[in-house]
Amino acid sequence: MPASLCAVPDTTSAAHTPGRQHSIHEVEARIKSHDWVNGQYRLMVLAAPKAVLDCRPGQFFHLLCPQTDRFQPYFRRPMSIYSYDLEKGELAFLYKVAGAGTRAMAELEAGDTLNIVGPIGQGFDIRQEWQRPLLLARGVGLATLAPLARECASLGRSLTAICSARSPELLMSTELFRHYGAQVITVTDAEGSSGVESLTGLIEGLIESRGIDAFFTCGSARLTRMLQDIGSRHGIGGQVALEQHMACGIGMCHACVRPFRRADGAINLRVCRDGPVFDLQEAM
Repeated sequence: MPASLCAVPDTTSAAHTPGRQHSIHEVEARIKSHDWVNGQYRLMVLAAPKAVLDCRPGQFFHLLCPQTDRFQPYFRRPMSIYSYDLEKGELAFLYKVAGAGTRAMAELEAGDTLNIVGPIGQGFDIRQEWQRPLLLARGVGLATLAPLARECASLGRSLTAICSARSPELLMSTELFRHYGAQVITVTDAEGSSGVESLTGLIEGLIESRGIDAFFTCGSARLTRMLQDIGSRHGIGGQVALEQHMACGIGMCHACVRPFRRADGAINLRVCRDGPVFDLQEAM
């Protein structure tokens, strides 16, 4: 069974859950299953102790990718939580096999162990006034929004999810979002429906027909800028989960610092510790 190796206090989630303190744990977790979702993405399910399953949607783990004959990744890889289940003792990650780190990780099999550190960072905050949220992401960004969809369902929110991909066969998480009661709309590059102009018209129509009152997105700078523009015109707030290169993942190295807008000017913040979830309009 997985065992917790160490734990350090973390207060990064205090802004979202006042008075609640979290701990970051380093764990050797056993892989229960590791399957291809399509030609580019794999879903890895780990057996995890309860300590690391005290998660919030939008948080991430820092994974120690294995060293192999073909790949020798040096740094850990930050990875968004795709799902977590306290009763089953499971933690899952959906990831794209791209660079050396994920290619090395893709060689792991059920029964192998993986060293993980987390949960890390500040997650999404579904405010009381946000009753009809819209989720928008493409590719692996959809993995980050999956726990958020589950949270919206548990809160009884009327959810709309726009899932984007390069082609229909690369669309992911659509059935999962439907399971959580979301109205799912798919757009793809191949069908010419995923461009900013098409999406802007689609979202404007959803604001009118469904009363969308909050935006949630992940990763894509293009989609973030579009939602910022639509949100500023309609007075709609929201949040964005940012992707950033990291070294330590816990705020010490400052490798993930980037600027954010504040009322009194730009401020530099660490994506790993001050985020990865930020106010939509603050992201630059």
